[in-house]
Amino acid sequence: DDDQSIYGWRGAKVENMREFERHFPAVKVIRLEQNYRSTGTILAAANALIANNRERLGKNLWSDAGQGEPIRLYAAYNEQDEARFVVEQIEAWAAAGNPRSEVAILYRSNAQSRAFEEQLMARRIKYRVYGGQRFFDRAEIRDALAYLRLIANPADDTAFERVVNQPPRGIGDKTLDTLRSEARASGLPLWQVMTRLLEGGGLAARAASALGGFARLIGELRAACQGQPLMDQATVAVHGSGLKDHYAKDPDGRGEGRVENLDELVNAASLFVNEDEDLDALTAFLSHAALEAGDAQGDAGADCVQLMTLHSAKGLE
Repeated sequence: DDDQSIYGWRGAKVENMREFERHFPAVKVIRLEQNYRSTGTILAAANALIANNRERLGKNLWSDAGQGEPIRLYAAYNEQDEARFVVEQIEAWAAAGNPRSEVAILYRSNAQSRAFEEQLMARRIKYRVYGGQRFFDRAEIRDALAYLRLIANPADDTAFERVVNQPPRGIGDKTLDTLRSEARASGLPLWQVMTRLLEGGGLAARAASALGGFARLIGELRAACQGQPLMDQATVAVHGSGLKDHYAKDPDGRGEGRVENLDELVNAASLFVNEDEDLDALTAFLSHAALEAGDAQGDAGADCVQLMTLHSAKGLE
C-alpha cells in the first residue's frame, strides 16, 4: 500500500509500486478499497488528508459500517493540556459504565507517552503500553535517572552498578567483582571502595585508568549540577554522561526514539513542580519518577487503557 509505505529497507522502496504498471503494462490492477475497521467519517477524513500526497497510485477507502461519530478536534496549549483533556474524556467514558479497554491513545513516537502516563497515574487509571515499556521503565531513561541518583548520592550502589560501564568504558567484570568483594568486606559503598582503591594503587593499570575516568566524570557532572535548576541538572545527566551520543549511534535502528525519550526526560524535569518542602527538587523528581515506574501497568486482557504508537497499531482490530 503506497499510502502506508513510510519505511524503506533493502530496496523496498515505494517507487517500486508506483513504477510497476510502467514496467508491466499488461497487468490487471485490483484496488482493495473496502475498510472493515473504521467508520465512514474517519475514512472521509483519511481520504481527504492522503489526497494531498503527490504521486499516489490512488484509492478511495469506504466502509459499510455507517458514518459513525463525528471526529472531535481539540486545540491544546501544550502536551500537558492535551493529556489532561484526553484523560478527562476517558474518565467520563468510564464513569458512564464503558470499559477502559475500549479506549486507545495513539501517538507518533514513544516519547510522547510520558504526558499521558502522568495524567493516567494521577487519576489512578490503569493503562498498558502496547509493544513497549512505560516511559520511566525504558532503559535509556533508567540510565539517565541512575546518573542523577549517583550525582545526588554517591553511596547509591544500585545507581553506581547501572552506570559504571554505561556507556561502555572498558570496565570488566573482574574489576567490578573486586569492587563488590571489597564493599562486602568493608561495609562501604561501591563509590567509596573505588575511591580508596584508586588512591591506594590496588588496581591494575587498565582498570585504574577506566575507573579513574568514571570517577572524574561523575565529579565533573556533580560540579556542573551544583546549584543549578532541575532542568539543567537533567541536561547535564543526559549530555554530559555521553548517553545521548551513545544512544544516537544505536545499531538496532531505535536510536532516534531513544534520543527522543532522553529529550522528553529533560522536558519532564523542566515542567516538574516540587510540592514537598522537605525535599530538594532533584530528590523530589527522582522520587516522583520511582513512583511512576510503579504498578500502574495493567496486565494483558485487563480493563485498562491502551497506549501505543500509530505504527504499533497497524494491523490491530
